[in-house]
Amino acid sequence: MSTDKPKKNSFIQGQITSEFIGNSIAKHQSKTTIGAHNIFLGQVRADVIDGKIVTAIEYTAYEEMAEQAFYEIREAAFAKYELSCLHIYHSLGTVKTGEICLFVFVSAPRRKVVYKALEFLVEEIKEKTAVFGKEIFEDESYTWKKNS
Repeated sequence: MSTDKPKKNSFIQGQITSEFIGNSIAKHQSKTTIGAHNIFLGQVRADVIDGKIVTAIEYTAYEEMAEQAFYEIREAAFAKYELSCLHIYHSLGTVKTGEICLFVFVSAPRRKVVYKALEFLVEEIKEKTAVFGKEIFEDESYTWKKNS
């Protein structure tokens, strides 16, 4: 584990709004060396588990550990791919079905790299970050989410 300090806050309380996503994209329009962006949006599904419908996921995290993992994943992506920018945002707290809980945004001079980089990033995030989801059902009972 690296001892470098994470420099960003990757967590957002509640859902990640379309305004936030739109503003993030708009901020990059002045960076004229960028030729391509790609985004991944993770959305809460209304899964049916044991006959009960998920209505929300309540996200918690070991924030310091998760920020360190996000930092290391970002550094690995910059080392592996020719990227101009890279942003990771994950929800904390309650996110209802249909709302966005994960926003990964990559930019590069050329288009092909953003596809590969985005897939790498999302898989690494799912596998390596200390973020946990409690799936809340209609009757307010819950189960802990398994990443798939």
